Amino acid sequence: MGAAAARASCCIVCGTAASERIERLLLSLATASPHLLVYLVDDARRPGLAALAGRYGVHYRRQPDRPGHARIHNGVLREAAGAGSAYHLLLGPDFGLPLDAVARMVAYMEQHPDVGLLAPRVQGPDGRLVPMCSLLPGPLELLLGRCFPLLHRSSGRLARCQLHASGYSRVMDVPVPTARCLLMRMDTVLRAGMFDERFLLRFDTVDLARRTARIARTVFVPHVTVVLAPAHADGGRWRGRAACWWWRYVSAWRYFNKWGWLRDGERDRINARALRQLGPAQWRQDGVNPAGTDVAG
Repeated sequence: MGAAAARASCCIVCGTAASERIERLLLSLATASPHLLVYLVDDARRPGLAALAGRYGVHYRRQPDRPGHARIHNGVLREAAGAGSAYHLLLGPDFGLPLDAVARMVAYMEQHPDVGLLAPRVQGPDGRLVPMCSLLPGPLELLLGRCFPLLHRSSGRLARCQLHASGYSRVMDVPVPTARCLLMRMDTVLRAGMFDERFLLRFDTVDLARRTARIARTVFVPHVTVVLAPAHADGGRWRGRAACWWWRYVSAWRYFNKWGWLRDGERDRINARALRQLGPAQWRQDGVNPAGTDVAG
């Protein structure tokens, strides 16, 4: 992988993913990135994961109280930084990585020192694009998506929010990357203050991304592709669905209390900067102009 890639680390939070899937991922990382410092976090009291971690020589961490991913990632970030890691990969257990994926992502960051966060292209097993980057959310957008999902989709607002107009075929600056496969420049994330542990369920990544935007770029690169495994029924996932939505509402409330509800000038500027890449029609539909101000005043 080279000297730079050898200073990289990776955190996998296992959740309820099947042990076989986690083992395939560890085998892929061990084969392609033998110097990668890997942390395997058991946040669901899974039997056998400690032995699996030992088999592949990765660091096993248990979080039985399920404190939220922000707290988990902050703990691992501090440990990896102390071990000398310059780049840190957040990786969901439901992803498959090409053998050169980590090396190519690190190489891009080495060549572009102004990039603080980097997200690859995500596709399903059938090869279709899975759009996982987005604009910074506003409360009305979240309400529309939750209460009127068909209108949200048919109106084109969902496609605009997920930056579909880009085709995900070019390098672009994105306000919010996916947290499930995200390479982070360690010193940038430490300067930004790491994750805010009050937030759960993607709002932790949204919050970190907008703080990072003050000091570095958040970039999507199409030339590195990872594969998202098909969704599968899982008893633990369904049992936690009601609690999941409750914490989503709590996190949304905390997030908008921190950054602003209807008036959020920084959100408008960051979103406008991303929409400028897609052409004038896109920012006019979103209600912001190229200068980042509200068209409606």
